[in-house]
Amino acid sequence: MRYVRAQWDRITGAVAVAGGGVALALGWAGISHSIYPAAQLPYVISGGIAGLFLLGVGATLWLSADLRDEWRHLADMEDRLAARVDEAVAERLGR
Repeated sequence: MRYVRAQWDRITGAVAVAGGGVALALGWAGISHSIYPAAQLPYVISGGIAGLFLLGVGATLWLSADLRDEWRHLADMEDRLAARVDEAVAERLGR
């Protein structure tokens, strides 16, 4: 449960991508069984547009999680660099 709380955006993104894939597959299955374009339109609207929307939401959430990890890593590097600079300045002033 702790992992789910920490990685909520990745899990939600993966679920959205999976839902988008299912919506696209169901839309394609509906289109493939109808001959008339007028009968295909509801499948394009519901399956295609909803599937692409969910894929976009999932990709955005996953990218957001990756960027948050990078920002955290950069902040840690900045803290370590500041600590080393402080040590170097203290060592120089101590001599």
